[in-house]
Formats: sequence, C-alpha cells, structure tokens
Amino acid sequence: MVDITHKIITQRTATAQAIVKVGSPETMQAILNKTVPKGDVLEVARTAGLFAVKNTSNSIPDCHPMPIEFTGIEYELLEDSVLIKVTVKAIYRTGVEVEAMHGASIVALTMYDMLKPIDKKVEISTIKLLHKKGGKSDYGVKEDLDLSVAVIVCSDSVSSGKKEDRAGKVISDKVKKLGLSVSSYSVIPDEVADIQETINKLCSSNKDLIILTGGTGLSNRDVTPEAIIPMLDRRIPGIEEAIRSYGQDRTPYAMLSRSVVGFKGDTLIMALPGSTAGASESMDAVFPSILHLFKILNGFNHGK
Repeated sequence: MVDITHKIITQRTATAQAIVKVGSPETMQAILNKTVPKGDVLEVARTAGLFAVKNTSNSIPDCHPMPIEFTGIEYELLEDSVLIKVTVKAIYRTGVEVEAMHGASIVALTMYDMLKPIDKKVEISTIKLLHKKGGKSDYGVKEDLDLSVAVIVCSDSVSSGKKEDRAGKVISDKVKKLGLSVSSYSVIPDEVADIQETINKLCSSNKDLIILTGGTGLSNRDVTPEAIIPMLDRRIPGIEEAIRSYGQDRTPYAMLSRSVVGFKGDTLIMALPGSTAGASESMDAVFPSILHLFKILNGFNHGK
C-alpha cells in the first residue's frame, strides 16, 4: 500500500452515487410495496452497502483499513430507476471516496441480484464520485502565493564544515514542492547574536517566511528559542503544538523539542528541530495548511 504515515489526520467525507434502472413499472411497484420475492430490496441493499463500506480494504488491494465513523445511504425512487447515494465520513489520513463508491456499487449490485428473478432488464449505471472533502486539497492554499522564503541552518558543526547540512536541504526541497522558492539560504553557528542579526537582516529585506532548523533541543548549545522568542510580536502556540503532537506520534523524543513559531511584524518565523527527520516531519505536520496565514494577512475573512 502507499505510505500515508506522513499525512495529517483530518475529517474526510465523500459521497458517491449509482443508478439501478428497471425494465418495467411493475418492478418499481414491487420495490415500493416490498413484494419482491427475495425481500425488502431497499433495506437489504442498505445493509449490504454498510458492510461493503466497512470492508472496502478487504476487496480493493491498495485501500487502507479505515476507521469509518459514518455511513449514510439514501434512495431517490424515480419513474424507472433508483438513484443511490452513499456518504461516508472518517477522521483519518486518507480519503474515503473509494469506500463511498464501493458502498454504492454493492448497494446497486444487491438490488440487481434481488430484482433479476422478476425483471431481466435491470441494469446498473453511473457509478461515480459526486464530491469529497478533507485532506491536503482542502486545507492548502489553492492560489499561487508569491512568498519570499528564507532557510537558516543553526549549527556549530555545519557552519564549521565538520558536518554536511541535511535538514536545511530537506526543508528547502519541501518548500519547492509547495510551489515556492527559497530566495535565501544561510548557515550560522548556534549563537544568540548571530541568529538575531540574521533574522533582523532578513526581516528588513521583507521576507515573508523564515524557517530555521537546529538549536531547539535541550543541550547547552541549543539557544535558538532563547534568541527568537524575545524578537516575536505574536507567538502561535497552535502551530507549535501541532508540530510536537505530530512528532510525538512518531517518536517519544519529540516532546523534548522546543519548536517556536510566531510573527515578527508580517514575517512568519519558524524554528524547527535540527535533525533531518525532525525537520522533515515538522514541515509535514503544518504545511500546506500553515500558508493560510498569508491569506489572513491579506484580508481573508472566512466568508463572514
């Protein structure tokens, strides 16, 4: 199966449809009057659909087992057909559109099986996804953002040439995958004065986003939070908590990190862990949804 362990957990919703077309008005009457020999077509098919949604991963090889939170099956009885709509909800890392379509398919197939003894012209058509919600496509920023991004590596060993930078490169790669470009990349030692001087210069050049990596741990040389916190006009605890929570699900050491996020003026500053895995996971934890902040700065009001 596709690796989805890097994804964040969000509420996922999908609605799919299928249409069962019958061959005569008498078949529709039999469905309505519950006189089909095999039983109550709508309720039996509904039950089959519920089982199908919950067991999708047992039928479709690449589907992940899902903690299904809700399945709703609705019917619209037309003159010569039954319109089936299946809505599925889950709070998970991947979408539920296949689960909804699988449910709609099995509801339709169950109806076909129950009706074929009395109607040889029953057919199934138009199995499709109507809509879905949740995940990266909904919580990212669809518009292209023209942001000036800077990456700072805070490391004594990297700045002295004793160690190769990996965390900064991972961050830069992830920034580029978001459709943004890194306009400034620098490596500095773990010194409060150096960190503050570098940030002040970048803020003066109107950087929109500054991402630091390194110096957020608890060793005597980890001073990035001490350097940054006094400079911030507004901290954003929710982002800091999201980074640590995401990391804690992957390693118990994440609780030892002191990631800091906040605004200095209109510049968003993020101090992330210095390990390659920590930097990568921190980016996955909050991007692309964090870019919504820049829409807010530009006057976005959530539709109010």
